[in-house]
Amino acid sequence: MRAVDFISLSLGSVTFHRTRSLLTALGIAVGIAAVVLLTSIGEGINKYVLAEFTQFGTNLVAINPGKSQTFGISGALVNNVRPLSLEDAESLSRLPHIEAVVPLAQGNAAVEFEKRSRRTYIYGVSHAMPLVWKMEPALGRFLPDDDPRYARAFVVLGSKIRDELFRQENPLGKRIRIGSESFRVIGVMESKGQLLGFDLDDAVYIPTYKAMALFDQEGLMEIDILYRAGVDSSVVAEVIRKQLVQRHGEEDFTITTQDQMLDTLGSVLDILTLAVGALGAISLLVGGVGILTIMTISVNERTGEVGLLRALGAHRQQILWLFIGEAVVLASLGGLAGLLLGAGGAWLLQLAVPALPTHTPWGYVLAAEGVAASIGLMAGVMPAWRASRLDPIEALRAE
Repeated sequence: MRAVDFISLSLGSVTFHRTRSLLTALGIAVGIAAVVLLTSIGEGINKYVLAEFTQFGTNLVAINPGKSQTFGISGALVNNVRPLSLEDAESLSRLPHIEAVVPLAQGNAAVEFEKRSRRTYIYGVSHAMPLVWKMEPALGRFLPDDDPRYARAFVVLGSKIRDELFRQENPLGKRIRIGSESFRVIGVMESKGQLLGFDLDDAVYIPTYKAMALFDQEGLMEIDILYRAGVDSSVVAEVIRKQLVQRHGEEDFTITTQDQMLDTLGSVLDILTLAVGALGAISLLVGGVGILTIMTISVNERTGEVGLLRALGAHRQQILWLFIGEAVVLASLGGLAGLLLGAGGAWLLQLAVPALPTHTPWGYVLAAEGVAASIGLMAGVMPAWRASRLDPIEALRAE
């Protein structure tokens, strides 16, 4: 059988039974569309969360008090014998590869200006926070490089706090009250948005020691460190570990590098993407059952045609591939339609709901198309094998 005749016979059956072919391909199309759309949403969320998580940069190391084997325990909840101190932060700033250090204390208090009041987060930080956290003042300046224990009572406002306390008024130089102390406003931070549920704009920033005194804290909640680009994070972590063990006498702290957090987060998000893709794969299996059913019906209807082809000299292998080719054509056409539906649906979804990010991963798209063709191949094997085993005389007699 010539290749032209083979293609003509495979496509001829598909086009002759248009309605049946359309419905069969539709089953695969729905499955592929579901896979593409769901993985687009999953991949979009993946990229969105990673972008939010890395907006502070990637060359970061966080140190929390208390020895922990997991990454979800807040240092503020750990009651250890020797908390992290300002002296620890100062000693770490002198280590090699370290560019900046932010000793962090945190609390919640009422912030007042004239008759307006708002309860919000109070972050005690150093002058290096803009460099380490990748945040810059939009108005005025950030905290000066004062001696930590004699820092002046300056405050920098988050953009949301500035809007609620001062409206359209220029806050620079004004005095606000935080708890029982008065602070002079010297700057307003640029809008940073939310990070994993925390509104970074709904906060104020004061010197670390002032925050520790305000909230009667003996130690730091965390020390954030920015290290030089190009240096391996594990090397930096080991240098920090040795320094703190020398100071504390034991490893009563937890060091977490940004690389470790990103690896853990990336693994979780990858599993999420695979999970939503697997949900769409169920529709593919349903489509495969549809092709199996239609191909079985097709063999029964075309018994006489098979007998005639065999009588004219067609080999069993040619009959086998004829029916398999028809199944693959149906699955591939359905897969192509599904790709267009899925990618188009993801694009429309992003236009309709900008807050829901979507990103079509073309690796998954190509894999889904390959899976569609494979399903057609597998679903067509059994009916095709049955057709190839028909006795030509019996097949013609059935006609």
